[in-house]
Amino acid sequence: MRKLAVSLFSGAGIGDIGYRVAGFDFVSMCELEPERAALAKLNFPSTRVFPLGVQEARDEIVANAEAILSGDDLHLLTCTAPCQGMSKNGQGTLRKNIRAGNRPALDPRNRLILPALEIIRSLRPLWVVFENVTEMRNTLIEDHDGEMKYILNIIFERLSGNYEGCAYDVEFADYGIPQRRQRLITVLTRDEQAISALRSGVSLIPPPTHAKRPTRDLAKWVSVIDAIGDFPPLDGRDENSAVQPTLPYHRVPILDPKKYEWIRHTPPGRSAFDNQCVEPSCRSQKNRTHGASHDGEGINRAHRDTPLYCERCKALLPRPYTEEDGGIRLMSGYTSAYKRMDPDLPAPALTRNLSYPCSDQKLHPFQNRVLSLAEAMRIHTLDRYDLEWGPLDHASGTRKKKSGMAPDSLIRLVIGESVPPLFFELLGKHILVFSDPHAIAEAKQRRSHRPVQRSLW
Repeated sequence: MRKLAVSLFSGAGIGDIGYRVAGFDFVSMCELEPERAALAKLNFPSTRVFPLGVQEARDEIVANAEAILSGDDLHLLTCTAPCQGMSKNGQGTLRKNIRAGNRPALDPRNRLILPALEIIRSLRPLWVVFENVTEMRNTLIEDHDGEMKYILNIIFERLSGNYEGCAYDVEFADYGIPQRRQRLITVLTRDEQAISALRSGVSLIPPPTHAKRPTRDLAKWVSVIDAIGDFPPLDGRDENSAVQPTLPYHRVPILDPKKYEWIRHTPPGRSAFDNQCVEPSCRSQKNRTHGASHDGEGINRAHRDTPLYCERCKALLPRPYTEEDGGIRLMSGYTSAYKRMDPDLPAPALTRNLSYPCSDQKLHPFQNRVLSLAEAMRIHTLDRYDLEWGPLDHASGTRKKKSGMAPDSLIRLVIGESVPPLFFELLGKHILVFSDPHAIAEAKQRRSHRPVQRSLW
């Protein structure tokens, strides 16, 4: 028997696809952005998708779920509230805007967790899973009573008496996902068997299967080359070399000739800002490399004295530069810009900028290009699932009459803002294990061998 679920802040439903494979049927989903809501509707055609904010859709979400449940328990509610005000990048931008007087000190998006908690208290699901950036631990918001509190404290206070749980710092690479991406996964339950297991030391999330340094029980992380090494080669030099027409989504942007030169001289795991002299008569490898340090305000800034010309022969180095006032200067950029991925590690976290070479570690480990969308889908574990990309009618969530697909920009966006669905498939299956007393007994016997997870309580 499949278990019923509700998803809040659903995005395009990417993570929820993993839960569906685990055995959950979503009766309600909620997503404010029309394109993402339409993609969710396309991939969850039998689900009621509310293209509204959680605050505006609160009563309808509850009424819809209650009508379908007809007195039965809702098994799972997932909540992925906006993270822009919590993430490292979001907080940096927030501080900058605060200094300029352009934004209040507290990001109002962080308070969207409050109406979500009201929905949880109304529907009383057996399980609740919150997913967000790890900075959620240290994020303060104003409660309904005007008091400043940490978000996690508010969650546990509002649900206390019925729910128990933990907040876990999760590295997805530890689950065989070829991507280093960290998230805070907070799991609460009112299932009595699960609470008993939790009190005895059993984790509410599945045990890791992989590690950076493998052990007898844990396999080695899956590297980016392990994941995408079998893709046909591409090259960002021209339109012929940048596309593999027989493989959907295996295409990359054509690089500006200057950028192509910077990239082709960049070794695996290094940034183009560190490139050394390529002048045949010199080839010095001792030019200073790029760096960054914190200024007096605590902001990490890239160094401005990184040489653009060889310190030995004075030849122009193949480092990123920009033209200015009839001359050239080193381009402003962090040490991770124009940087190749390390082939022996999982890919760094994929972002909505995964197709831009100047973004954080977005270059292919060996080939002169960024990742293709097909490679990004595999790194994000999307190729394991039956997933459609449109085209869509935003109002109805159905296919448009004209042929075509969702734009690349939307695909990059939903990959960058979502969690690899494989983890939620594993988490969903783990949650269902708590319905089996024999499986719980086995988990209790193994708990002393499980890696310790950081817990809020």
